[in-house]
Order: sequence, then C-alpha cells, then structure tokens
Amino acid sequence: MSVNLYWLQAGGCGGDTHSFLNAESPDAVELFQFLDINVLWHPTISNESPKKHQQVLDDILGGKTPLDVLCVEGAIIRGPGGTGMYDLMHGKPKKDWAAALARVAKIVVAVGTCASFGGIGSEGEIEAVGLQFHKSEKGGFLGAGFTSQGGLPVINLPGCPCHPTVLGAALSTLVSGAELPLDDFNRPLEWYGMMVHQGCTRNEYHEYRVEEKNFGEKGCLFFYMGCHGPLANSPCNKTLWNRRSSKTRVGVPCLGCTQPEFPQPYPFFETRNIEGIPLDLPNGISRPHYMAYKGMAAAAAPQRLKERKTNI
Repeated sequence: MSVNLYWLQAGGCGGDTHSFLNAESPDAVELFQFLDINVLWHPTISNESPKKHQQVLDDILGGKTPLDVLCVEGAIIRGPGGTGMYDLMHGKPKKDWAAALARVAKIVVAVGTCASFGGIGSEGEIEAVGLQFHKSEKGGFLGAGFTSQGGLPVINLPGCPCHPTVLGAALSTLVSGAELPLDDFNRPLEWYGMMVHQGCTRNEYHEYRVEEKNFGEKGCLFFYMGCHGPLANSPCNKTLWNRRSSKTRVGVPCLGCTQPEFPQPYPFFETRNIEGIPLDLPNGISRPHYMAYKGMAAAAAPQRLKERKTNI
C-alpha cells in the first residue's frame, strides 16, 4: 500500500527542499519510488493548479485521503498578534492549515531548524515558532503533549538546511514502522546523538589547544573563532555533505545550526570567553577542570601541531 505524503512550506527559505533535491544514492525520486510514497503535494515539485491543490486539502481533511506523513518546512508564523495573517495559503493562515493537517497525520516531521525550533524569526514580530518547540522550550505551536495519529511526537530533523541523507533515512525508518529513538528535543539519536566535534579532522589540535585566531589555518576554531563543534549535536562530520566535506573540514567554524537556540544573538565568528576559556563548554564539563586540563594540554602540544605540519 502506498504512503501518502503532504509537504507544507511554512515560514522558511525553501533551503531544506533544495538540500533534499541534492540527495544521492538514492535521490529524492528514487527514495519515493522505493518507499512507495505518493506525494500528494510539494510546493516545489508539484504542478497542479490552485484548484486541484485545494481539492487535495479538502480530501485529506474530509477523511477521503489518508495522510500518512506530513512534512513541514519552515517555522509556523503566528504574527501579527497571533492571527497568522503574515503567511497565507488559499486566503487562510498557514498556521491553521498546519494545525488541521497535523491532527489527521499519522506521522509529523519538522524538516529543518525553523520547523523544529522556530529558527530565524523566533524573536521577531512575525512570531515564528517550531511545531513542538519554541527554541529549547517544549510546547511550540502544537503543544508539548501533541502526538500524531500514529502516537508519535513531532519528529524534529533540524539543520540549516537539514541534511538530505538524514531526511531520507528518517523517512525510510518511519515509513517502515521501525523504532526511531529520540533525544530530549525529539531529534533522532541515530544522527543527533553525536557532536559535530566527533569526527572533526581538527580534533588533535583541539585536544592540545592549538587554536586559531584567523581563517585559513589548520588548528582548532573553538577557542577564538566561534566554532560550535564541541557543543552542537549533528552528524556533519559523520555523514558528509555531498559525501565529501563539512564546514570544519574546509576551515569554517560550525555555526551550531541544529541547536534549538540557533541563530545565536551574538557574533558567529567570535568565541565568548572568560580569560581565554570559552564561556560555553560541552555538557557535563567542569570549568575549573577544563581550565587545568587545557593548560596542561597546551604545554604538552607536539611541535608538529604547533607548526601546523600534518604530512610528516
């Protein structure tokens, strides 16, 4: 039996869609064919008329067409003043469509950080909010106690954008009925149960505190350049982008885009610190112990690391 999927584009840039369309092995079309997914509507790839689209919505909400998977991309826009009139579809606030569709869906997936946690507009007058979280606070648009018709909370797949492999694998797992363990932010542990730091090619520099203050060098970017690698849960250095690279591998600090509080209200390429020790430390780390450990590590750093020589 085929699986019906509806994709709602809410308040976002469409980057998650474009990321997904770059998926390989399988690509998006092959994935849908393999999983026997019937795409009822997707704002980028569907070409039905507005009238036909309205009929699709009426059939879903009227019970004629079952909705197995609802994917929401972008934050739910509630402004101005809770009306949702900043973001309309067929003359009706998209927040109302989102609520109605979520009530009848077997599985609800928040694709990207905006849909998961509110993202860029979560502090502004558009009153953006995630489906089941507002930043790190559980509740969001649908409420903390929401469960889909399949008995699941909203499955959050954050990222700016969401990694196409993560979305494809999550859909495969959910459609097959297999268990998908989640963390406290409803993120699948399979992909968000690790830090960006794990697998980073600059790990040895980090351990010996060989840090950089400028772009273009090979050392660690955590201490001065604002890298969130030891703070952010994401598989970016495990499931590489385009099967090739990641931000830290090309010398760009991790921006922490999978985290509930993204984007941060302070500069991205600077590390807030106290006496050279980052203000934000990995979970469970004692500041005094960290200061002592990193001081000794820096003193013990091999000369080859200090000289940034890797091919000796």
